Amino acid sequence: MTSVTASPSADTPAPPRRAGGRGAPLSSAALGLLGIVGFLVTWELVVRSGLVEERFLPTASTVLGELRSLAGTSDFWASVRETVTTWAIGLAISAAAGVALGLVIGQSRFLRRATNSTIEFLRPIPSVALIPLASLLYGTSMQSTLLLVLYASFWQVLIQVLYGVGDVDPVASDTARSYGLGWAARVRYLVWPSALPYVMTGLRLGAAVALILTITGELIIGGGGLGTAIALANSGGATAQMYALILMTGFIGVAINLVARLVERRALRWHVSVRREEVA
Repeated sequence: MTSVTASPSADTPAPPRRAGGRGAPLSSAALGLLGIVGFLVTWELVVRSGLVEERFLPTASTVLGELRSLAGTSDFWASVRETVTTWAIGLAISAAAGVALGLVIGQSRFLRRATNSTIEFLRPIPSVALIPLASLLYGTSMQSTLLLVLYASFWQVLIQVLYGVGDVDPVASDTARSYGLGWAARVRYLVWPSALPYVMTGLRLGAAVALILTITGELIIGGGGLGTAIALANSGGATAQMYALILMTGFIGVAINLVARLVERRALRWHVSVRREEVA
């Protein structure tokens, strides 16, 4: 009697690859780091090849060396602290106002209709257009930059919260009303869980926009921070120092994005999108 040995067919699923094994894809953090390194290497090669004059754009190694020198000074860290403080205050106020108003407006059909045209009129106005008004009101103080940050990041949060509240299941909403749940209970048990993914997206977008407007305000209006330091380095002809400060703003942006992603994953660990990413 001959024995028959089964051969693997095309329909037989392949065994899953172990994480970290051969052929495993790189993590997003590794890919992000690789992208930054690739950008710096490209920058170095472009300048050294003569495509750009070094007096206009120093090499990446020169700029990184200048950044290392600046990191040993107290003035540099004072500028970083002032920029991060302005960013944090502006984002916190705009997030609190955007979430509160979004929850109130989003649950009232009358308020949504009454405010829709006003929101659509004010939202597209660029925050930099308010620089003359901010300068007239607050001069070169931090409040001028805060006004720009608040105006820009507030809309990012508010619009996302409105979308989130509007995404609540109407059947679930009617059921909550039929059981006699009050406004606060509906917000806590129904509206907030449905709107939370949108809130986290709004906070992540608002954090990036707040940093952009913080640097812009400090650069144009003045008053301290990395933006003002960049403007002073530029006017003084310290090109390497200027690019080092610009590079630092990029590193701060990466750090803010990483923290925002971490907070989002922690807050939405129950959500299907986060679970899908963890499985993948």
